Parts: sequence; structure tokens; C-alpha cells
Amino acid sequence: MPALLTPGQTCWRTARADRFAAIIDAADYFRHVKAAMLRARHRIMLVGWDFDSRVTFERGDKTLPGPNQLGAFLFWMVRKRPALQIHLLKSNLRLLPALDGLWFGLTPVSLLNQISSRRMHFAIDGAHPVGSVHHQKIVVVDDAVAFCGGIDLTLDRWDTRAHEHTSRRRRTAGRGYGPRHDVGVAVDGAAARALGEQARTRWQTATKQSLSPVTAKHSAWPSKLRPTLRNVDVGIALTLPDLDDRPEVRQVEALNLAAIAAARDTIYVENQYLASRTIAQALAQRLREEHGPQIVIVLARKGNNPLERGTMDSARHRLIRLLWDADEHHRLGVYWPVTDGGAPIYIHSKVLAVDDRLLRIGSSNFNNRSMGFDSECDVAIEARGSQHDDVRREITSVRNELVAEHLGVPVATLQEAIADRGSLLAAVEELRGDGKTLRPFTERTVANEAGPLAESELMDPDHVPRSLTRSVQRLITGRRG
Repeated sequence: MPALLTPGQTCWRTARADRFAAIIDAADYFRHVKAAMLRARHRIMLVGWDFDSRVTFERGDKTLPGPNQLGAFLFWMVRKRPALQIHLLKSNLRLLPALDGLWFGLTPVSLLNQISSRRMHFAIDGAHPVGSVHHQKIVVVDDAVAFCGGIDLTLDRWDTRAHEHTSRRRRTAGRGYGPRHDVGVAVDGAAARALGEQARTRWQTATKQSLSPVTAKHSAWPSKLRPTLRNVDVGIALTLPDLDDRPEVRQVEALNLAAIAAARDTIYVENQYLASRTIAQALAQRLREEHGPQIVIVLARKGNNPLERGTMDSARHRLIRLLWDADEHHRLGVYWPVTDGGAPIYIHSKVLAVDDRLLRIGSSNFNNRSMGFDSECDVAIEARGSQHDDVRREITSVRNELVAEHLGVPVATLQEAIADRGSLLAAVEELRGDGKTLRPFTERTVANEAGPLAESELMDPDHVPRSLTRSVQRLITGRRG
């Protein structure tokens, strides 16, 4: 059985993690990130699509020392640790130049760097093609522990695994927001050092300043985070757009396609979007096979704003029909989660679990941009052979934890239903009910989601367009390339 994680093809490299843990939802993620940063001695690197100084780490009972908001906490850490350097790097949009220099609310980065400590460094990363963004989300502490996934340290991200219908704690800057689901990963050892290398490379590309690796002799692993795997090889898969002399990198897409093609029994997907025709066609091909895998997909019910609804939802309108048409053997379920009061839970996670063989968690969406136009960083673990039984158990465990959370049932109940019914899809259908549950996408659900921006090369390109003007012309005329 050939490996799915192949350096240079489906991943940048593989590296050993002494400890590995998936972290479900931002309440736990924020707490563990702060706990790790509290152990920093030399360097904290935060690389993200966005940051906001007002982010609150813990809501309700505070268990960790230091200020509870990101901005105040980082300044406190610099004062507390004389040798500590902090580097924060966020993307710009390159479509809104007037806002590119603003950060931490509406504070100019130039002013932040003047008033902050000489050991606190802020930068905006504009080293990307016009219209592209840096979508990677990486936190590295002393090159000793690293976090990666779908969660930015910004507003409207915090939520617990309960995803309560109404919650006073789910408020930002004086306003409430809806329930939100996301997933991240923590690693240490060589895997953390590899993610540290990625973060330093991003910093050098953006600022032309090189940073040396950190050699830490202490552990920065959060004390309350239980590692679920030890001594496991982790693959790091990237998407990088064509830029100057750097060719594009499409490892995320290659890993997705290889994993889908290799599936024997079950493909489980959580994603914000279903807008990549390449991915949808690969799934459809497996559905047409007489003895292909079952496919369970959990998506956000609707985009967060009119632009997302006009582009991503309208693309989903087409591609979900492609999957329905291919589902000749009735092995497909596409759902969105709701609270116990019936409100949609916004899916922001980016998870792919294939059988008990591969688990991928990261920043990449199932849209075209994530395959070749934006920058992305995913981590994956793969089980190969009987010596990897612990990895197989972890892949299945994370998948079942996620599905049980969405269904509002104990994991043991889901496991029993899978054993009784013989498949994840059948178990989901058996356990769906009232209250907190999964609801299926149907023809009626997507009936009004068609739109002119569906699969638009301008809004959702899968590579750096040869001509932006040509893309605009195609948008106006309705012709597809």
C-alpha cells in the first residue's frame, strides 16, 4: 500500500511529533495556546489571516495567570520575560490598500511598532498575488510546541463544544454572535520545529528579515492538554501561489485527491465550503463505483456574508447536485449542524478523515482558492501497517468525537450505532433527531442558492490568473475558462 504522505508531492515534509493532540473548538484552543505561550522563554510566533487584541482567552472562570486578552497578555509577557521576542504576522488583502496597514482594531502597524517594546514585532504580509490572501494559521512557541488548524486568534471565534443555542459568553466587543465550530492541532518535537521553520520563512518573505531557529531545553506543551498520540510522524501539506521566482505549491490538493482515491470504506469531511469542482468530481467518481466508500460531509448552512453566499453557496448549489447525481448506490450524506434550539452552527473547520488511515486538519477549505491561490498549511497523520494501530484508533476517535458532537449524543452511542448498522452514514441517519443534531441538505435547501458568481475565476481562482482583466471579462460575459 503506497504512502499517502509523500514529501514533495502530497506534503512538504514529514516530521516526528513527540506529542500530538487534536483540539476541538476555540474555547479549548484559546486556553491551550495561552498556556503554551505562558511557558515561552525565547520566541512566540503568531501567523494568521487575522488577529485582534481584544480576543479573550477564557470566558467564565479564569484559570490561567496573566491578562485575559491577547494584546494585553503579549505586552505583559514581554515585560515578564526579558529575553522573549514576539513576532505577529497577518495577511493583507491587496484589494483594500487603505486598510492594509491597520491591525489590532484600527491601529496602524507603524504606530504599534513605535509604541511597543523593541521585542514585540508586528508585520503585514503582502507577499502574495493580487486578490490572494495568506490563510495559514500557525502558533509556534520556542520551536518547542506548535498549533495549526482553522482557528485565528480574532473576534467571533470562541465557542465551546456544547454550541449552546444562546450564550452570554459568546459575545465580542459588546455584541453577540452565533455558535461556531472549528478544529486545530497541537504538536511538539521535530513537527513543531518544522512548523516553526514555515513561520520563519513567512516572516522573512514578508519583511526581508531572517530569524534563526530556537533551541529550547524546556517543554512548552500545555499542562492540561492530554496528548492522544506519542511519537507519531506528522505530514505538513502546503498551498502556495505562484509568486515571482517561486512556483506554486499544490500539496494540499494532491493530498486530498490521493486520500479520496485511496478510501475503502468511509470518507468524512468537515468544511466551511464545498466549492472546488476538482474535489467534488473526485468524490463523485467514488460514489459511482459499485463498491466505493460512503461519504459523510458536514458543511456550514450558509455563508457568513453576502459575498460568501453569492460565491461559495452558489458554487455549492452546483457541486452538491453533481454529488447527488453521482450517488447511484445511496452512499452520500451531506448535512449541517444545528443547536438544540434549531439555529445553524457555523462550520469553520477543515477536516478530512479517510477510513482509519488518514486524518488531515488545517486551514484549507474545499474551494478553489485553497488549492492554488491562497497560502494554506495543513497537518496530517497516516496509519500504515499493524504497527500503527494507535494512529488508526486516533483517526477513528477524532472522527467519532466530531460526529457525536454534531449529533448531540455520547461518543459511545455513536460507536454502538456504527457497530449495529455497519456504517457511519447509517448510524448518522439512525441518530439524527430533534434538538442538537445534523440536518440534511435537500433540493429544497439549496433551491434558491444559484447565482452568477458560482465557480467564478475572479472570486475563487484555483491558480494565479494569467490576466486579471481576462478574469473580469469572463465574469461579465458569463464565460468559463
